[in-house]
Amino acid sequence: MPVPSVLTERLRLPVVCAPLFIISNPDLVIAQCKAGVVGSFPALNARPASQLDEWLDRITTELADHNAKHPDRPAAPFAVNQIVHKSNDRLEHDLEMCAKYKVPITITSLGARVEVNQSVHDYGGIVLHDVINDRFARKAIEKGADGLIAVAAGAGGHAGTLSPFALIREIREWFDGPLLLSGSISHGNTILAAQAAGADLAYIGSAFIATEEARAAEGYKRMIVESGASDIVYSNLFTGVHGNYLRQSIVNAGLDPNDLPESDPSKMNFGSGGSTKAKAWKDIWGAGQGVGTVKEVLPAAKLVERFAAEYREARERLGLAEPAAPQALRA
Repeated sequence: MPVPSVLTERLRLPVVCAPLFIISNPDLVIAQCKAGVVGSFPALNARPASQLDEWLDRITTELADHNAKHPDRPAAPFAVNQIVHKSNDRLEHDLEMCAKYKVPITITSLGARVEVNQSVHDYGGIVLHDVINDRFARKAIEKGADGLIAVAAGAGGHAGTLSPFALIREIREWFDGPLLLSGSISHGNTILAAQAAGADLAYIGSAFIATEEARAAEGYKRMIVESGASDIVYSNLFTGVHGNYLRQSIVNAGLDPNDLPESDPSKMNFGSGGSTKAKAWKDIWGAGQGVGTVKEVLPAAKLVERFAAEYREARERLGLAEPAAPQALRA
């Protein structure tokens, strides 16, 4: 199955930027898209709900203006993340706003629903659903998702535990559609590695936290720069869903990262901090194991430039001088 043109045309690199809760905003999305990678944000970042209309108007207007002025290097498309879990009482409203602006790519999380996929298809958009194992991947495709985001071990925020090699190969046994890989990708080499493993595109989040446009506290950005893979803690205490967090942020909240209790997964709450006073994302900062390659806070465009140079060098080292379309290196 060919990868949809929205995921191949106008992309400088085979990269979709992950939607970062609280952090992603129009400034970051616009910068990512202008740099040639798919920018994204969670619909829930626009608060109150009425702000989503304003954000989508600004993003579509500024990207259209950029494309009119630079027809030789048009911006990449953008995506909006929808939390499909029953706790999201804004879902219907947010889907209507995305339909109004014909958002080209929708990323769905924490549940797969036929009616959500159909609402996106009705206006011509595509749906990518994030999954942590093969069982969830099959359910997502059965319910109408167009593509999958394999969230492997080491990914920032809510993440799985499977090796990317195992997860990608299991999915590729039966699915030949669009497949993205998430988990510790923060370098041009690992973008190419994702393709070599069988994915079409890399899905990158944590590295963009340490960008000038990101709506993250300066302390958060500094902690990303100063941390390595061993500074990442995997726990479900803070939201009821297992995720990866920066060790020092847990310490700063007065908790022992080496002795965190388990949370009741039936009581998911994506910001309350569960049984703790510390709030996930606001006090407890998410990040993936790839933070060790993030050495400084940069404008998003500069980060994409770095990825592009590293990706080009990795291809040249393997004798692959000409950049390929995202699907060209499928294993």
